Amino acid sequence: MKRIPKQEYTAEFKEQAVKRADEVGSIARVAEELGLVEQTLRNWVKAAKAGKLNPAGARQITAEQMELSRLRAQVARLEMELVEMELEITKKAAAYFAKELL
Repeated sequence: MKRIPKQEYTAEFKEQAVKRADEVGSIARVAEELGLVEQTLRNWVKAAKAGKLNPAGARQITAEQMELSRLRAQVARLEMELVEMELEITKKAAAYFAKELL
């Protein structure tokens, strides 16, 4: 099965997401609003509390790189869905033609 590429986020996006989670008080709700996996936001909140959200040696990500990363991950997810749909259609067609042969 094809692996979905890891998404990358800017330091500013992470900081704003953590701030929003603190304001709202619900990591699940904020993660859903931002289109994040809940555990990712939970990890960011934990890292922010430890003061390690954006380490000094971390690679800087631009907004364009973040968008490109998001789009690549979305394409990979859609390709996986398409393969699953094709497989389902093939199974239904095989069942239909098998029934006609009997």
